[in-house]
Amino acid sequence: MASSLGLVDTKKEEEGPGPHVQVDNGTSFADVGADTVTPVQQWSPDEERKLVRKLDLTLIPGLWILQVLSHLDRSNIGNARIAGMSTDLDLSSSQFSMIIVVFYISYIPASPLGNMLVVRTRPSILLPFLVVSWGIITCGQGLAKTYPQLIVLRVLMGALETSLQPACIMLLSSWYRPSEQAKRAVAYTSSTFFGGAFGGLLAGAITGNLEGARGIRGWKWLFLIEGVITIFLGLISIFLIPDFPENSRRFDASECQIATLRMKQAGVTGYCGKALGGKKMSKVESVLVVLCDWRVWAITFGTMVLGCSYVLPYFYPTLVKGMGYSNPVTAQYMTVPIWIVALVWSIGICIMADRMHASRALFISVSMGYAMIMTVAVCCVYGYVERYALLIIMATGVWSTLPVGSSFAATTFRDMAPEARAIAVACTSAGSQVGNIYGAYLFPAEAGPKYLFGFGTIAGTQCLGSLVFFCIFILLRRRDAHSKSAAACGSPPTINNG
Repeated sequence: MASSLGLVDTKKEEEGPGPHVQVDNGTSFADVGADTVTPVQQWSPDEERKLVRKLDLTLIPGLWILQVLSHLDRSNIGNARIAGMSTDLDLSSSQFSMIIVVFYISYIPASPLGNMLVVRTRPSILLPFLVVSWGIITCGQGLAKTYPQLIVLRVLMGALETSLQPACIMLLSSWYRPSEQAKRAVAYTSSTFFGGAFGGLLAGAITGNLEGARGIRGWKWLFLIEGVITIFLGLISIFLIPDFPENSRRFDASECQIATLRMKQAGVTGYCGKALGGKKMSKVESVLVVLCDWRVWAITFGTMVLGCSYVLPYFYPTLVKGMGYSNPVTAQYMTVPIWIVALVWSIGICIMADRMHASRALFISVSMGYAMIMTVAVCCVYGYVERYALLIIMATGVWSTLPVGSSFAATTFRDMAPEARAIAVACTSAGSQVGNIYGAYLFPAEAGPKYLFGFGTIAGTQCLGSLVFFCIFILLRRRDAHSKSAAACGSPPTINNG
């Protein structure tokens, strides 16, 4: 079934839509009191397709726009570096690395706190507010005149951007079934690939054509123009981002009820709004649930290890420049093919991951395994053309884990209450950013053009990450088998893995 985006897929986790769908307390919507909203007792496939299509045309584009802005505004520091920022601000390699690190020093600890706020408020208001705020900060970077000023601005940007990624995962997992999520995840995380490709083109165009315009350096124009774009699109996103099914104003009552019930059919836990007498879990309870769940610790550790590879966008311009493309503008443009090839590959991987959604951890393991092989090859090959080709191939393995990992975390934690799931998802998202702290020091200028230490370290973390996710895959399969065995004996079943 295809919408205008080619995304609509109403495949059921359990059974198709029908009357008297059961909820946690054993009550169907048909039994809800007359003082509540008129319940949806059944819905047709056409109604469900209409709901999913509406989501594909509002939620996915909204998240896509916000993710593009996030990627552009956090990684344009690498483009600014080779466009003269390091010279103008007299930045050493270690100082540039610190500029990257401080972003994550505020980003990582604020992520669970930010997502606790998202799940208790209206994402349709909170997320655009955060985007506009960091757009202002981006403009401020273009006005920075000293290293300390840039440090302060990056800390503030990290604190503001932190809620976006886990909030996107929460919204996807609250509206889409597990078998629908990976394709949607690649649809919105394609923004990362687009942001990387478009960021290189935009940076090349701005720094090449506006260098010295009105007495302002090209790298300053880069921050100013991208900051203004972020502010404008952040305001537009107010009309695209919905809230959760239980409180969304973008959908009518029957659509919200269909959305809520179809997610319960898929085993996604939710408090289901006031119509079913649900209540929210307290902050303390939700934190305790997360701390006591081994899956959160295991997946967070796995993403911490993989996160080292996610530091590469900051250094793609530098790495490409070191491969013989000495002109800064040309180096900006030569980062584009890396992202385009990675996007095409990731789309194919996510289509397969949705068809075998219980094996997503294995997809991550295999992707990181062959990325490791390519990274080792980069360390052994020094020809410019060959190294550039290997860098592109390596990127397909690295970046395909991003959408698959997002949907994997969301579906694995779907048996948690929304308040606990928000924290769990935020922990795994924050974990993936830890690698950016130590990864920021892997490619100092004096190590170029081979950068053996940096690529060697990334290869080691990719190997470890591949092993960790393979172990997670095995453990979740055993948990699933135990659940089915317990269900056969009459014990309450455990939700299967993602």
